[in-house]
Amino acid sequence: MILDVFKAAVLLFLAVLIQISMLAVYTPLGGTANLVLVTLISISLLRGSIFGAFAGFGAGLLIDTANLATLGFTSLLLTLAGFWTGRYGETTARDRFHAPFTSVAVITVLYGFGTLALDFVIGQPAPAGPYLSGLPATVLLNLLLTWPVYSGVRRVFPPADVLDRVHEVRLLG
Repeated sequence: MILDVFKAAVLLFLAVLIQISMLAVYTPLGGTANLVLVTLISISLLRGSIFGAFAGFGAGLLIDTANLATLGFTSLLLTLAGFWTGRYGETTARDRFHAPFTSVAVITVLYGFGTLALDFVIGQPAPAGPYLSGLPATVLLNLLLTWPVYSGVRRVFPPADVLDRVHEVRLLG
């Protein structure tokens, strides 16, 4: 468990660095790929809701601190994303091919609407046009990132049921 926490911290720290330094300024088709969100979703699918919520909070805190933004804004959104993706992974077959793609598409849309709603609630200007016009491109870019990121995260975090499987010996004769 401690090793999983360390691996998740390193992966999410690297994802935050790449997101802040490179991907934040690259906006093809008006959308921005969110590597941190895709990495968090991949980790949450493989490790569950509580692990995903803590990982989301830590990653969000890193992003808020690096951007000098409202502290806790991204943490709240990523905590919810990690928790609900983890619940989806716990209650369905996480070995299905479509699970990461479905999770990334749904959570990206919810993350966009959550950002808009949270900006409105805390009193910041929240015009819906800029938020929602780039949302289809953001979903597409995140879906393009899903397969390589999920494959890499799956190598780092093998599914828990594979690790916990007990091999029984049956005596014949």
